[in-house]
Amino acid sequence: MFLTLEGGDAAGKTTQAVALERWLTERGRTVVRTREPGGTALGAEIRALLLHGGEVAPRAEALLYAADRAHHVATVVRPALERGDVVVQDRYLDSSVAYQGAGRVLDAEEVRGLSTWATEGLLPDLTVLLDLEPAVARQRRGGRAAEDRLESEQDDFHERVRTAFLALAAASPDRFVVVDAALPEQEVAARIRAAVEPRLGA
Repeated sequence: MFLTLEGGDAAGKTTQAVALERWLTERGRTVVRTREPGGTALGAEIRALLLHGGEVAPRAEALLYAADRAHHVATVVRPALERGDVVVQDRYLDSSVAYQGAGRVLDAEEVRGLSTWATEGLLPDLTVLLDLEPAVARQRRGGRAAEDRLESEQDDFHERVRTAFLALAAASPDRFVVVDAALPEQEVAARIRAAVEPRLGA
């Protein structure tokens, strides 16, 4: 089973991925928890370039994310799925469609096609979208001093990203579940578990 968590920055994806990993492990599942970018040694270098390496042209940004994704899927995700493990992943191709497609105003279908080619068409079994208003996310981050290159973008960028995520979820209701990330942490975790549990026996 391939589970991904998506959403804007500071929506709580990492926190919920840790909680989901713990819950699945308690149920006897072998879990590989990972992230994009940065789930491999190569990915960690790409992540540093993307988030802290200075200016990156929008198309170069999209290509770097796709390069990370291609390597990550080939070396981490597919091998785990072939072993029968559950993969819990922080961000995947929907992030590229939202951030580079909508955020950077590139062609969303071209961005999706790039990731589809990079991953040989691998899609998650379930994608949890943690939805949060950009203004709330900025409050959670606690100011610009700690923000990376994408987090520090203006609110209109983050509004476009949020709108794109919600459109993706609406277009693929069988794959997506949308959870209000402004809810208390334990309530968010409970809603995620409720979405995952029926799929465990599939």
